[in-house]
Amino acid sequence: MGELLGVAVLGAGHMGADHIRRLDRVVSGARVVAVADPDLARAEAAVAGLTGVTVHTDPLAALDAPGVAAVLIASPGPAHEEALLAAFARRLPVLCEKPMVPDSTGALRVMEAEAALGRRLAQIGFMRRYDAEYRRLKALLDGGGLGRPLMLHCTHRNVSSPDGFTSAMLINSSVSHEIDAARWLLGQELTAVTVLRPTPSSRAPEGLSDPQFVLFETESGALVDVEVFVNCGFGYQVRCEAVCEAGSARIGEAHTMVVTTRDGAREEVARDYLVRFADAYDREVQAWVDATRRGEVTGPSAWDGYAASVVAEAGVRSLETGARVTVEAAPRPALYARPGG
Repeated sequence: MGELLGVAVLGAGHMGADHIRRLDRVVSGARVVAVADPDLARAEAAVAGLTGVTVHTDPLAALDAPGVAAVLIASPGPAHEEALLAAFARRLPVLCEKPMVPDSTGALRVMEAEAALGRRLAQIGFMRRYDAEYRRLKALLDGGGLGRPLMLHCTHRNVSSPDGFTSAMLINSSVSHEIDAARWLLGQELTAVTVLRPTPSSRAPEGLSDPQFVLFETESGALVDVEVFVNCGFGYQVRCEAVCEAGSARIGEAHTMVVTTRDGAREEVARDYLVRFADAYDREVQAWVDATRRGEVTGPSAWDGYAASVVAEAGVRSLETGARVTVEAAPRPALYARPGG
C-alpha cells in the first residue's frame, strides 16, 4: 500500500505513551513522526529509542512537522477541540481519544466543522467497539436470534480513582464508554438519564460520590443500567448483559487468566483498562491506519462523540439534582450514520 503513514501523536501521558508504543511495535503500516506534549521531558521519554521523530511542546507545530499525514489525539479532553479543528483545517485524518470534547457545546462545534467539509476526517476512540467480546455480542443482537433487546445490565469498576477525580467524572469520563457501547449495541439513541447515589464506599476519597447507579432510557423503550464503582479496590472489571425477548447474553465474565499452583487456583483480575482492552486498542488503531491509508474514515464518528457528550451532561445534571433528565441533542447531520452503523 506504499509508504508508511506518518502520524503525529498529541499527548505523551499514560494513554499517549501507550499509543506511541503501539504504533512503533504493534501496528503495521504506520510510524510516529512527531509528538507533542507540554512536558518536553515526558515527550522525549515516550519516544526514546525511536528515530526520525520530532518532539514539540506546541501541538500545532507537531501537526505541521515534516511527514505528518494523520493525527492521533491523546491529550487531555479540554485540549481536543483546538486540535481537532486544526487537523480539519489541514485536512488531516484524526483518531481522537474520548471524550471527543468534554462539553456538548464544543463537541457540537467540532461536529459542525467536520460536516461543513462534507466528509469525515475524525474517528473517535471508543475502543470497546473493537473488543472481541463486544463485537460478538453486537453480531448476536444484530442477528435477531435473541429477539428484541429489552435491557442492558452493565458493570464498570476500577481499582482506584486518580487524584482530582470528581463525582461528575464517574459519568462523563468512566460511564462515557457505556454510553457509546449502549448506543452501538442497540442501534438506538439514549433519551433520558437518572443517576442514583448509594452511600459512598469507605474506600472513596472524601467528597467523591462512589459508587453510582445510572439508568438510561432509549428511544425504543429499552433500559440500560450501569453500576460504576471507581474505588472498588480489587480490579478493573467491565461486564455487559443483554436481556432480550427470547434469551440473554453476557460478556466480561471470563476475560481473565486462572493460575493454578500447589496452593490452589486463583483468577487474575486486570488492574486497568490498558490491560483489559489491550487487544481492542490494537485492533482500533490498526483499523484506523488501514482505513486512512485507503483514503477512508471508519469507526465511531464525530456524531458519536457529540452524542456521548450530550448524554453525559444530562447524566451530570441528574447527579446534581437527583431528577430524571431528558437528553436534548441537535439534529443529526446527514453525514453521519445511525449509532449502530
